[in-house]
Amino acid sequence: MVNIIMHGCNGKMGRVITDLVSKDENVQIVAGVDAYTEVPNEYPVFSSITDCDIKADAIIDFAVTAAIDDLLDYAVRTNTPVVVCTTGLSAEQLDKVNEASKKVAVLRSANMSLGINTLMKLLRIATDVLADRGFDIEIVEKHHNQKVDAPSGTALALADCINQVLDNEYDYAYDRSTVREKRRKKEIGLSAVRGGTIVGEHEVIYAGTDEIIEIKHTAYSKAIFAKGAIDAAKFLAGKATGMYDMSDVID
Repeated sequence: MVNIIMHGCNGKMGRVITDLVSKDENVQIVAGVDAYTEVPNEYPVFSSITDCDIKADAIIDFAVTAAIDDLLDYAVRTNTPVVVCTTGLSAEQLDKVNEASKKVAVLRSANMSLGINTLMKLLRIATDVLADRGFDIEIVEKHHNQKVDAPSGTALALADCINQVLDNEYDYAYDRSTVREKRRKKEIGLSAVRGGTIVGEHEVIYAGTDEIIEIKHTAYSKAIFAKGAIDAAKFLAGKATGMYDMSDVID
C-alpha cells in the first residue's frame, strides 16, 4: 500500500485524485493540504504543508505556484518523494525543483497523461524514420475557449521531443500569416485551436509525397492526468533521490 499526501486536495484535480484513489486498493491518501479546509474529506487536511505531521510514501502536488517553495522544503526535510504537477513555475522555482531532486526523489512532467507520454515515444520512432525522407512535420492542438496560452505546453513538449531527434536543428513556426513565404524544410509548425469545452487534443502530422501519417491523442476528461499522477506516485515511492518524468514511469 502506497500512502500519499495530496497537496491541493480540495482543488479540481485534487478532488478527482481523491475519488480515483478511493477506488484503488494499492494506494491511499493519508493526509491532504489545502488553504481551503471546508470540504469534507475522509483524511485529515492541513492548511499548509508545514503543518502536516503525517508520514507518507509520496506527495502528489496539484496546488498553486506560490506553494511550491514550502512544498519542496517539506519534501527535502522529511525525505518524502514528490510528484510536481503544478504548472506555470518560474525559472527560479524550476531551479529549486532541480536542486531538491539532489536530496529527494522528484518527478515532474509537462503532461501527466500516460497516453501523451506514450505518444512521445512513438514520435521519436516516426521522426527518426520520416524526417530525413522529406516528410514535413506539423502539430495541431485544440483546447477549450478558456485556455489563455497558445500553443499549449504539451504541444511545445511534443515539438521539443521531435526536435531532440533532429539534433534541435529545426525552427518552430507559430504564425505563418506574418511572413509571406513557402514552408521551409527544417521547421515544425504549431497551430492552436480554441473553442467550446475541448479538454485537449494533440495531432502530429507527417506529410510526405503522396502519403500522410497522423498520430493523435484526445483527452476526454482531466481524469487522465489524475491517473498519471497516481501511477507516478506509485513509481516514485521508495526512490531516494533524482529527477524523473513520465517516461520513466512508462519504461
